[in-house]
Amino acid sequence: PPGSGLGTSASLGVALVGVLNVLQAERLSAHEVADLATRLEIEELGIAGGKQDQLAAALGGINFLEFGAHPPISSPLPVSAGVINELEKRLVLCYSGTSRLSGDIIQRVQQAYTSGEPATCNALRTMRDIARRVKSALLSGELSQLGSLLRENWDCQRALHPTVTNETVDRLFTVAEHNGALGGKACGAGGGGCIVFFCEADAERMVREALTDAGGQIIEFNLDRYGLQTWRVDEETGRVL
Repeated sequence: PPGSGLGTSASLGVALVGVLNVLQAERLSAHEVADLATRLEIEELGIAGGKQDQLAAALGGINFLEFGAHPPISSPLPVSAGVINELEKRLVLCYSGTSRLSGDIIQRVQQAYTSGEPATCNALRTMRDIARRVKSALLSGELSQLGSLLRENWDCQRALHPTVTNETVDRLFTVAEHNGALGGKACGAGGGGCIVFFCEADAERMVREALTDAGGQIIEFNLDRYGLQTWRVDEETGRVL
């Protein structure tokens, strides 16, 4: 859905740059494709945002991304097949039914950060630490920690700016947690769109049904392993190139 927080605009930008890369016979790397797609969205379209969505779309898989003064550093995480299967089983993705413009929320958070707003700055620092702990949990297979880490991250998201959540989102969180969700977070900038929950083992069906009854829309998904894929078909032979 539009304004879902799932990085669809970034994915579209990466796909567009990928197609042009093939047509122009360029040899751009996945990082270079992601960078061009990011510049297209931020500089040409004037939409505030970061670089993580484009990198996720271009690279695929589960990556640990680091941002700073240097170009982004991506480290693929050698997560076991069992962990990936368990994530796909126990994660529930729910569309709240309300959309938002992520750029508006991001601009408000950026303004609060640059002005030194203590709550915003502290929340961002904590979220950085949570990312490191999620990385450790995924690599060790200790997924029991994931629910509480998502909940802690959501608490930090809400501290960034009042517009990150709303009555509908809060209600869906309550419903999910009362039916077996161990934790969750808003996707993207929040303010509506999608929410992802991590459930107790074998509780995902109950969570799905409860969220649907509460007005949420469950979205089926799988974790992508490959990122951007491009190919051509020879018009004369029909051969896939």
